[in-house]
Amino acid sequence: MSVSVLDSYVESLERIQPNQANNYGNTHGGEVVRLMDELAAVAAMTVAGETCVTAHIGSVDFHDPIPVGHVAEMSAYVYDTGSSSLEVRVDVESRNPRDDRATPTTGACFTMVAVGADGDPVEVPTVVPETDRGERLVESAPC
Repeated sequence: MSVSVLDSYVESLERIQPNQANNYGNTHGGEVVRLMDELAAVAAMTVAGETCVTAHIGSVDFHDPIPVGHVAEMSAYVYDTGSSSLEVRVDVESRNPRDDRATPTTGACFTMVAVGADGDPVEVPTVVPETDRGERLVESAPC
């Protein structure tokens, strides 16, 4: 059985509040990673049909901050699978909700593992690009 890469594609928005920020008025890096991890799990569970847990997070480089009041726009998709693992690309942009300009802030690759009710790894379907857009996502995914 296989699942389309595009079927795993999910997006999320989070308006950044003061309690998510450091003393410079920008989102804590750990908060950004938490949001990314949650979205990676959603994308992985979409493919696996099971609970997915984080096994590894690739390099996370912060290029620009996300100020309080801005929106963190996140996207994630599964670009590869193993027997029980799923490779998920997550990207984050910052956008002032009063205009249309988005600034890339960070991205990372997450390795998620599908687990059953007993907590043991379970088999997952493969993902396939199926479309030109799916091909482009898979080609641009690896960190």
